Amino acid sequence: MKNLITSKLTIIAITLLILSILSCSKEDININDLNETIFVRHKNADMPAYIRGNGSEKVFLIILHGGPGAGGLGYRINTIRTEIEKNNAVVYFDQRGSGSSQGNYSEDDVSIDIMAEDILALAKVIKAKYGNDSKLFLMGHSWGGTLGTAVLLKNQNEFLGWIDVDGAHNHAGLYDEYKIVLTQSANEQIALVNSVDYWQSVLSVVQSIGPDWSIDNHLRLNNTANTVDGVLVEDNFINEPIFDLGIDVPRTNRLLDLWNNHKIGYILDYKKGLNQVSFTDRLPEITIPSIVLWGKYDHSVPLKFAYEAFDNLGSNDKEIYIFEKSGHVPFHTEPDIFADKVIEFINSHK
Repeated sequence: MKNLITSKLTIIAITLLILSILSCSKEDININDLNETIFVRHKNADMPAYIRGNGSEKVFLIILHGGPGAGGLGYRINTIRTEIEKNNAVVYFDQRGSGSSQGNYSEDDVSIDIMAEDILALAKVIKAKYGNDSKLFLMGHSWGGTLGTAVLLKNQNEFLGWIDVDGAHNHAGLYDEYKIVLTQSANEQIALVNSVDYWQSVLSVVQSIGPDWSIDNHLRLNNTANTVDGVLVEDNFINEPIFDLGIDVPRTNRLLDLWNNHKIGYILDYKKGLNQVSFTDRLPEITIPSIVLWGKYDHSVPLKFAYEAFDNLGSNDKEIYIFEKSGHVPFHTEPDIFADKVIEFINSHK
């Protein structure tokens, strides 16, 4: 049943959980080695945020996962876990309808706008728990780049910096760019005699796609783009991904994860017109310090959009770094450099 809720952002309730403890005081918290889970309830969604790492300086990096429909703890991997968490606390957040989040809401309560409000609610919860002097940085990967941009366009004053990792700020431009970059890469790889049969099949897919956007055409192009990293790895063109989870492997409800991933992606992509969204013209409004991090061979969100983001961001303090041996997930394929860039950026602006 649809619930009518005012558009004003309100936090109805906050439930704090630490492992098996039901509640704790601020004095009980080991700020140097945070290992906490908080829940944010906003507009009938209950969304977990897993906070890990060094909170001694009250510096928090909020990571917005990809998808739509992935999960926050999937990013607690490699040097994000081993290096960035040593430098500052990291907040792994399950977005509305994603990961292990739950709730009782209708499709009317699923939109980029409302999900951006969720992140601002999370920011308020962190400051309420750890103090108003908490220092927040925002990082978005892939779809998280879309959501992060929307957050900053609502209220960038909550954050000291923006880290854009292969972020899709311009979904409207992806369809045509897929065809361009897939054709270009196919021709280049065929000329190098790399996985020729595969790249010829890529050319066949592109050539069969018409100029007008449709769900089927978009899915075919997107699915093809998402297979490229694996083939480039096999041909030693980009680095093999590393998946170091350590011994503290996150436990989630996998069935719930899969259901959420399917449902939220379908709603946003095909019912809410995500394919028509472009924030490019509004990027000049984002003036906080920013860094754009991108894989050179990203086909899911092609390299063109890295330079488009960098050129249009309104910050006077911005930089860009391109990972030469990476596709869509540089924190998997060049994790050491990735951590260095994130830590350097945070330490420069905290």
